[in-house]
Amino acid sequence: MNALTTTTATYAVSDLERMAKAFAASQLFGVKNADQALALCLVAQAEGRHPATAAQDYSIIQNRPSKKADAMLRDFLASGGKVEWHELSDAKADATFSHPAGGSARIDWTLDRAKKAGLSNNAMYTKYPRQMLRARTVSEGVRTVCPGATSGMYVPEEVHDIVQEQPQRAAPQQQEPAQDAEFSEAPALEFAPIVERKKAAQAKRDGDDEQIRKELNSLDITRLTEWEAEFDQRTAHLPLSWLDAIRDMIHSRREELLGAAAVAEEEAGLDEAFRASLGEAGASLISGRELADRQASKAA
Repeated sequence: MNALTTTTATYAVSDLERMAKAFAASQLFGVKNADQALALCLVAQAEGRHPATAAQDYSIIQNRPSKKADAMLRDFLASGGKVEWHELSDAKADATFSHPAGGSARIDWTLDRAKKAGLSNNAMYTKYPRQMLRARTVSEGVRTVCPGATSGMYVPEEVHDIVQEQPQRAAPQQQEPAQDAEFSEAPALEFAPIVERKKAAQAKRDGDDEQIRKELNSLDITRLTEWEAEFDQRTAHLPLSWLDAIRDMIHSRREELLGAAAVAEEEAGLDEAFRASLGEAGASLISGRELADRQASKAA
């Protein structure tokens, strides 16, 4: 690891929980709730990084952790690995990965291979084919010659495809008990069914938007907080494009119940905790981003 990302400090769980709450409240890094943020902070600390770097390197895809391709490649190079790109285009990503402890391997991913694997159904392969092929190549190459740099995870692009392609698993039928208990078979494992997200048009026809709106408007502050804590489960069947709008509805309902001033004060406290978790350099970065956002808003 390089000096910019490693840390020898160990933070107490209470400190990590404050950071996680700030991460989730800021919504700057795509983390949906404090539990996900805390898990990422613990992973980062276990790898010797400041917890504030967790959201930069890892992503949660439908409750599954993943490590970004850039983070994998960075850790691979920092540990002594080398990569030579032979081709990087919209049709093919081809590179040789080598590491002193793992040898070398030439890995390539093409659109034809992605189609054969059934991955081209993902719209991102149409919009950003080079980036998707590059991520696949990096993940397979690093995993082949230096698996430690992957942190035991796949890249977000792979996790997304796994989630989309994993079939529904029916609960196993009840087995008749064996006559001889000594040689009876172990009970079959049960798998919870995977919920598929609806398309926006179907969800609209089903009236899911009106149902969510009515439900949120009927909640008091306690039940609203509980609903928000269960956000992932309650919205697992809804289109991804709806999630930000639903978060806005939750925010608006909170303002109705508590008053805009109280909500602003609460968010200011979380923002202060978030800045403290990032340190002076991180706080300056966020301040610069806020200034740019205000200037862009005025220009609009």
